[in-house]
Amino acid sequence: MTAAPIKIGVIGAGSLGYHHARLLRDVRTVSFRGFYESNADRAGVVERELGVRAFPTLEALLADVDAVSIVVPTKAHFTVARQALEAGKHVLIEKPITSTIEEADELLALAKAKGAIVQIGHIERFNRAIRAALPYVDRPLFIDSDRLAPFNPRGSDVAVVLDLMIHDIDLLLTLTGAKVTSVSAVGIPVLTPSIDIANARISFASGAVATITASRVSKDRMRKLRIFQRNGYLSLDLAAGTGELYRLRSDVDLASLVQSAQPLEAFVERVTIDAPEGEPLKLELESFVAALLGEAPVAVTGQDGREALAVALNIVREIERSLPAAALRTGLGLGA
Repeated sequence: MTAAPIKIGVIGAGSLGYHHARLLRDVRTVSFRGFYESNADRAGVVERELGVRAFPTLEALLADVDAVSIVVPTKAHFTVARQALEAGKHVLIEKPITSTIEEADELLALAKAKGAIVQIGHIERFNRAIRAALPYVDRPLFIDSDRLAPFNPRGSDVAVVLDLMIHDIDLLLTLTGAKVTSVSAVGIPVLTPSIDIANARISFASGAVATITASRVSKDRMRKLRIFQRNGYLSLDLAAGTGELYRLRSDVDLASLVQSAQPLEAFVERVTIDAPEGEPLKLELESFVAALLGEAPVAVTGQDGREALAVALNIVREIERSLPAAALRTGLGLGA
C-alpha cells in the first residue's frame, strides 16, 4: 500500500507566485491542490491560465493541504507563515524569511513546536553557476559580488538590501561557511523612501573578506560573483549561469615569473565549469518536496534564512546610521 501524495498549495499568485503554482502543478510526486490570492481579479486570471483551483480564503486552502509555498510581500511573510505553521503545515517562505529577527525567531520556535519543516527561498543556491562552482570552492579569501537591476516596483517596499542583496548575503555565508565578524556599509535612497543602492564590506571569522554591491536603479542588469582563493580564482555570471576557474598551472616555474613578463596563459590555466541544466525555481521546489518526503535534508533551512536576515539588517543599520534622517524619509530629499 502506497502512501497518499503530499498535498501542497501556494499562497500569493503575483508574478513569482504564478510560477510557483505553474511548477508545483506539474510535480508528479505531490498533489497540487491550488492557491490562494487575496486579489480576486488576479486569482481569476491565474485560475484560468493555469487550470488550477483558486481557494476563496486562506483558511480554506490551509484546511486542504499538508504544505504551502508562501509568495507574498515581505511584510506579510510573518503573519501568513505563522497562520500556516499554527495549522500544522510545512512551509517554503520566499526570501527574506521575515522583516525582523524577532519574527524569524518566533516562526522557527513555532515550527519546532509543531514539528514542521521550514525552507527559505534563497533561489540562487540553485543557480547553475553556483552549483558548478561549489566543488571548486576551497576556503575563499576574498569575494566580490555585484547585483544590479533596473527599477521594479515589486520588492520596493523594503530596502534593496532585503530585496536583492540578501541573495548574495546567503551565498557568501554558504561559500565561506563562516560567521560574520564585522560589517561596514554605505547606501542611499533614490526612487523610494528606503535604500535603493547599497555597498557593504563584510569580514568573516575564517579570515575571508567580501565586498557586495546591490542596486535596483541601474540601467542594465548584472549578477556577477568573483571568488579568490589560494588555488585559483572563480568568475561566475549568475545571470547566464556560467563560470570559469583560473588556476596556476602545475608545470609553472614560479622563479621564472619574476625574471620577465609572460602572458597570462603561460602560467594560468582556464577551466570552464559546468553543472546540469535546470530551472532554479523548479530545482528549489523539487528540493522542498524531497525534504517533505524525507528523501533529502532541507536545502535552505529556516536558520539559514535567519542568519542571512541578521546580516542584511546589520547592513541596513550601518547605512541608516550614516544617512541624514530626511534622506530616508524622502528619497534624497526629492519629494515625499
